[in-house]
Amino acid sequence: MVIRLAAALDVPLRQQNVLLLAAGFAPVWQETAFDARELAQVRKALDHILAQQEPFPAVAVDRHWNVLTANNGTARLIAFLVGPLPPDAKVNLADALVAPDVLRPHLVNWQEVVRYFIRSVEADAAADGSADSAALLARLLAYAGVEAAMQECSTEAATAPVLPMHFRKDGVSLQLFTTIATLGTPQDITVQELRIESFFPMNDETEKTLRGWAIS
Repeated sequence: MVIRLAAALDVPLRQQNVLLLAAGFAPVWQETAFDARELAQVRKALDHILAQQEPFPAVAVDRHWNVLTANNGTARLIAFLVGPLPPDAKVNLADALVAPDVLRPHLVNWQEVVRYFIRSVEADAAADGSADSAALLARLLAYAGVEAAMQECSTEAATAPVLPMHFRKDGVSLQLFTTIATLGTPQDITVQELRIESFFPMNDETEKTLRGWAIS
């Protein structure tokens, strides 16, 4: 009955386990390590998706925006903005976006972008009610300038169908919008919480630049 009610209410698998424990039952959903043998085919599918996105950036992240894998387009973009990263570098996209000294210096419309992003993190924290999601939100809100950005409200009419991320560095202007995809019919917590974020050029200039990097 607990599982049926949770499914009817579209409760995520992680929270279904919490409900089962509260009702006196053992959890039924596993949380498999991303690099485990059992997820080999999932990782293969992710590699295929990310490769199809070339030469544009794409990443797969966990529920707290830790990068699990990324394509070459992402590596080229990061190398241009902040310099090349070591192969084993641990990257959290949330911190990279919100912190004052990573992407922010090159993100022209940082305040607009961070408002949208923080709202999504707030929604995640409210949905799962976990201490680690709350800690992530608190950490992001503690960065300088974030609280002020959240209090502002733009009254200008939107000039584009989606809000781009507008990067500018060394005379190069890049405008990108993103899509976020998830895996269907998950039966594992790790798999359900995977997000695939793909970046697309907002204009011809950006597309030309990204394609040029891929062949240079």
